Amino acid sequence: MEHASPLVRIMVPLFSTCIVVMIQTARWKQIKIRRIHGLTAIEEAIGRATEMGRPMVCTTGLGTARAGIEIVTLQALSIITYIVRSSAKFATKAVLPVFDPQMLPVTQEAVREAYNLEGRPDLYNTEDIRFLTNNQFSYAAAVAGLIWREKAGATFMFGNYYAESLIIAESGNQVGAIQIAGTPATMQIPFFIATCDYVIIGDEFYAASAYLSKEPTALGSLVGQDIAKGLLLIIVILGSAAITFSQMAGSSLGKTILDLFS
Repeated sequence: MEHASPLVRIMVPLFSTCIVVMIQTARWKQIKIRRIHGLTAIEEAIGRATEMGRPMVCTTGLGTARAGIEIVTLQALSIITYIVRSSAKFATKAVLPVFDPQMLPVTQEAVREAYNLEGRPDLYNTEDIRFLTNNQFSYAAAVAGLIWREKAGATFMFGNYYAESLIIAESGNQVGAIQIAGTPATMQIPFFIATCDYVIIGDEFYAASAYLSKEPTALGSLVGQDIAKGLLLIIVILGSAAITFSQMAGSSLGKTILDLFS
């Protein structure tokens, strides 16, 4: 804040206050957020795999834990854990191929805890959480082969994906699996749209855990950030208009506003 402009010194406390107020509000009042269609289709995909008697394949992309677990990978693991908990009600097998060896124990513990929370610890099988390889295209080929061998009824792809995204998604499409994907990697979203039934795009990916868990702190933080973004947009529009009109009028107000924003 030492080198921040006067406007930033005002905005940061204002936005922080919005988030804190909404978190406190969410703790005593239920906050509803917009339905995320891709996430509400999770139950449909699990039901499809259950009816067909075929397993699900769930991947968290190429996330690693070498320098701390990436937030995108944590978000993906949170969604996959929810899927595992939902599938435990129907005893539907979930296979989780892992890219990074350091993510293997983390994923195993998350899946074990998911089954325990649903009262089905007997469904946990260490063979279902498999480290394949930490080479990008070898991993893609291994996951594609896994989808074909298991004849997956549903595939879930959440996390960071790169050029391997189409290889994996096309394999699921060819075996007739219902597919749900989500990634903040904008370059890969078109490939998922072309091959998957449902795709979670942009900020929806980061809102996923709040939508699924309904946890007050997560919901309040999400809504507070949306309010802050709205306020920021209003400030940008008003500032742009004020500067434009003041400069057109040739007054000194334009210089004052420019100094405020600089």
